[in-house]
Amino acid sequence: MARPKVELPPAAALRALADGEGQLAVRVTPGARSEGITIENGAVAVKVRAKPEDGKATTAVGDLLARALSVAPSKVEMLRGATSREKLFRIPL
Repeated sequence: MARPKVELPPAAALRALADGEGQLAVRVTPGARSEGITIENGAVAVKVRAKPEDGKATTAVGDLLARALSVAPSKVEMLRGATSREKLFRIPL
């Protein structure tokens, strides 16, 4: 059975939510049934299928953000929240 297509918002919408230094705050839901990024009331919510073990969910969030922004995963840097659901990433503007 094929996985459903991941729903991603436009890159411009994500960049608009970042501050002047490119810092983007996200709320993560690990172990979700489906992956996706949503914008709810000016906040970014990211759902990933990966479990929160050994940084797998954090890596999956970075990869999903990079895909949504059409940049290489190495361009998305996590600044804070390695073990928290609330994470802060630096994204390229």
